Amino acid sequence: MRTADFDFQLPPELIAQVPAAQRDASRLLVLDRGSGSIEHRQFPNVAEYLRAGDALVLNNSRVIPARLLACNARTGGEFEILLLEEVSVNDWWCLMRPGKRARVGTRLVLRDRRGRSSDAHATVLEANEEGHRRLLFAGPSNIGGRLEELGQTPLPPYIRRADGGPTEEDKHRYQTVFAQHAGSVAAPTAGLHFTEAQLQAIRLRGARICFLTLHVGLGTFAPVKTDTIALHEMHEERFELPGETAEAVNEVMAAGGRVVAVGTTTVRALESVAALHEGRLAAHAGRTRMFIHPPYRFQIAGALLTNFHLPRSTLLMLVSAFAAPGESGGREKILSAYAQAIRERYRFFSYGDAMLIV
Repeated sequence: MRTADFDFQLPPELIAQVPAAQRDASRLLVLDRGSGSIEHRQFPNVAEYLRAGDALVLNNSRVIPARLLACNARTGGEFEILLLEEVSVNDWWCLMRPGKRARVGTRLVLRDRRGRSSDAHATVLEANEEGHRRLLFAGPSNIGGRLEELGQTPLPPYIRRADGGPTEEDKHRYQTVFAQHAGSVAAPTAGLHFTEAQLQAIRLRGARICFLTLHVGLGTFAPVKTDTIALHEMHEERFELPGETAEAVNEVMAAGGRVVAVGTTTVRALESVAALHEGRLAAHAGRTRMFIHPPYRFQIAGALLTNFHLPRSTLLMLVSAFAAPGESGGREKILSAYAQAIRERYRFFSYGDAMLIV
C-alpha cells in the first residue's frame, strides 16, 4: 500500500490547541467495524461499551519534561532540544531546531524555565542520517534529575502557544491521571480522557483494569517518509508488560471476554508480546519496533479506544488495520469515519476527541 493512500484533508481549525474544559468532556465517535455504523456520543459514555469480564488495558508511562531550551555558548544562537532516548547517563539522542546549526562540536548552554542561563551545558557529539543529534550533557551529574527544573512539557509542534512555551495547564493535562513510570517524550493521548471516577465506574461494571508501560518515542510519532508503507522502518520503543497484566488478559481471553486496548501504544505492546508467545501473554520487558498496518490480524486486542490521528501516520495505519483485521479494507472505513468526524466538527490529534472501534 502507498503512504499517500492514508492522506486526508483536515481544516486547521479542527486541530485541538487546548484540552477540553474537563478531562472527560471530549466527544466519542463509536465505529462498529462489522457493520460500519457510527454513533456520536460523549466520552463518559465509554463505560457503557465495557462488559463484565472485559479487560481495559492502559499505558501508564509518564511524560518527562523533555523539551529544553539552549543557546550556542559562542554565538548566543537559540536552540530547542527534544530528548529522544538516553544512551547512558548524560548521553542522549535528541531532535534539535534549527538542526543545521547544531554542528558536531557545538557547545550549548541550557536555559532554565525563566530563560536564564544555567550551570548545565552540552556538546554535540555526532549526527545521524536522520538529522538527530547526540548530546553529551555536563554540569549536573545526571541531566535526567534536573528536568523538572530545566525542562518543559514536550507538546507536539501542531499545538501552538502565544509565547512559544507550554502552560501550567499543559503540565497537568498532557499527562494521564494514572501515569506512573517516567520515560515518554510524547503523551499516550488516548488515556488523557480518563478520570479516576470513570475508571472506578468501569471497575463497578465488572471489567478489569490493567496496565503496561510503553515509553512513547520516535516509533510512535515519526512521520512515514517512504512512498510505500512496507519500506518504513519503525524506531524501537522500550516497554514492559507486567506479569499480573499478562495473567489477567490471558484469563479474560480464556473466559471469552474482550481486551479493550487504550491507545495504539498499548496495542503494539500487547501484540509484540503475543507474537513471541503464540497468541498468549507473558511478563516481558524489552523493545518493540512492530509496525502494524493493513492487512494485520490482531491476536489480543478486541476493541480499541484511540484519538484521531495525523494523515499518513503509522497510527492512522494501525487503526485502519484494526477496522478490518486481516483485510485491506479498513482504510476506507477509517477515512470514511474521519470524513464524518470532520463534518461533525470533532477535534483532532493530541488534545482532541476520542474514537472507539468495537
